[in-house]
Amino acid sequence: MQPESSVSYPEPKLKSLYQQLILEHYRKPRNKAELEDRTVEVHMANPVCGDEIRLQLRIEDDEIAEAKFVGQGCSISQASVSMMTGLLKGKKLSEADALAERFTEMMHGDDEAASDRSLGDLRALQGVSKFPVRIKCALLGFDALQEALEETRGAEGAGSGAR
Repeated sequence: MQPESSVSYPEPKLKSLYQQLILEHYRKPRNKAELEDRTVEVHMANPVCGDEIRLQLRIEDDEIAEAKFVGQGCSISQASVSMMTGLLKGKKLSEADALAERFTEMMHGDDEAASDRSLGDLRALQGVSKFPVRIKCALLGFDALQEALEETRGAEGAGSGAR
């Protein structure tokens, strides 16, 4: 017998609204387009589900000025990256790091993270945490974000060392 989870899930009416929000972002994704003047691009794939994205960011003065993506995949991966890119615009790199960390915590069953309003529409994906094989779908865009942030910091460090 498995121990009971302490994770609380939304009531049925709210769950239905969350499902509608996920489908809306899947059918009409926000920020799904090539970003011509990007400063960083990361390709990420999830072979289990067939998800594939290219996250493109334009970073100016330690801030994400623009975030877009191109790719295809399941409703969870596409909705997650659509919601994520909307939240990233105007965020400092440290705030983007914190957002990725908080979302990852929620995907791993952290109740406190799931109630964090800074996650915005991403909270609709909380129910995915009940399905371990689908967590990778939800985290795909955030994995790409973390890699993009590491690349950006590495490039800044290399650039400042050459001066």
